[in-house]
Amino acid sequence: MISNILFIAALALVIYPPSRAWLMRQFAFSPSIENVEDRAKLTNYNWQLKGLNTADLDFETTKNKVVIVNFWATWCPPCIAEMPSLQDLYNDYKDQVIFVFVTQEGSDKVIPFIEKNKYDLPIYNMLSQEPSLLTTRSIPATYLIDKNGAIVINKTGAANWNSAKVRSQLDDLIKK
Repeated sequence: MISNILFIAALALVIYPPSRAWLMRQFAFSPSIENVEDRAKLTNYNWQLKGLNTADLDFETTKNKVVIVNFWATWCPPCIAEMPSLQDLYNDYKDQVIFVFVTQEGSDKVIPFIEKNKYDLPIYNMLSQEPSLLTTRSIPATYLIDKNGAIVINKTGAANWNSAKVRSQLDDLIKK
C-alpha cells in the first residue's frame, strides 16, 4: 500500500510539468568552469538580435565585456527550472555583465511567460546566425564569456547559476 502511494507520488512529480521543473531545480548543480587552457575563444561577434522586451542588440557591442548568453524556451522544463537562479544573478549583476537570453519563440509566448513569473531578463530573437562557438542543438544552453572572448562556462542542461562558485567567477572576471 505505501509503495503504491510512493510510486504514484513519484510518477506525479515526473509527469506534472511544474513539479518536473521544481524537481530539476532541486538537482541542478553549479556549472563547471572550463580550464583556462581548454577555453574556446570567440573571434566572431557578428550577430544581430531583436529585443522582445528590450532594445535590439548588435552582439559586436559586447566585445571586451563579461557576457552570459542563454538559449531557452518557455515550454522547456530544464529552462524553467534554471530561470529563477538566472533571474537572481541578473538582479545582482545586470550593471556589470551583459545578459542575452535567446529564444526562437515570439513575444506572444514570451511576454506572458515572463510577466507571469515576474522575470525582467532581456529576451531576444535571432535576426542572424549566432557565432559558431555558440551554436547548440540543446536547450537550455548557457555560455559565460570573459572580456577577451574566452568561453569560461559552456553548460547544456539546467544548472544553479546563483551559486557561490558562479558569483566568485563573475566577480573575478569583472575585476580583470
